[in-house]
Amino acid sequence: RWQKIFMFPLWSKMAVFWNKMFLTIIVLLIVLFLDAIREVRKYSSVHVNEKAANVNSSAFDHIQMKLFRSQRNLYLSGFSLFLWLVLRRTVTLLTQLAKEMASHAALETQVNDATEAAKKYMAENERLQEALSGKGDGKKKESTDATEAKLKEEVEHLKAELQKTSNAFHKAKTEVAAVKKQSEGLRREYDHLMKKFEELQQSLNKAEDKKDL
Repeated sequence: RWQKIFMFPLWSKMAVFWNKMFLTIIVLLIVLFLDAIREVRKYSSVHVNEKAANVNSSAFDHIQMKLFRSQRNLYLSGFSLFLWLVLRRTVTLLTQLAKEMASHAALETQVNDATEAAKKYMAENERLQEALSGKGDGKKKESTDATEAKLKEEVEHLKAELQKTSNAFHKAKTEVAAVKKQSEGLRREYDHLMKKFEELQQSLNKAEDKKDL
């Protein structure tokens, strides 16, 4: 059902737009991050100079508030940039996992078809061998021998195809397991980062409340 939903032509038409949007947001977050670094350096130096000059308390508090806001913007823009990249990587891994699962299902169907065909030819070969055990004239026996040789060649060819398909199936299964493991690790890392981000934001809110008081 989900494959049918995501196979709509509308998504493929919007893919270019979403890629451009993602790159635009990345550039915007990088600009904000660099601007926050510049503001932190600026107000850090001003904070030190004003503290050394022993100016009045209102100007010092104003500079301290500016420094706090620039640091807050630095943390927010940095975490947003990092989490946006993590989200992009997660989407990429999920897409790869879906493709590997689809190829896994196709290979499994192909293996089953090849197995059924091999069983069919083996049954025909057994019937021909039973027919050879009876009496017959020389021409019929030669024709039966040629048919049996042809069937043996086809059986060997099918066995080779079956082995090849089976190897591809096991390879795809291993790749799917690796992608699943990588996706689970990334999901755990994302949850851990979100927890750290919430703790940092709570500490920033508490610090801002103290500054307001």
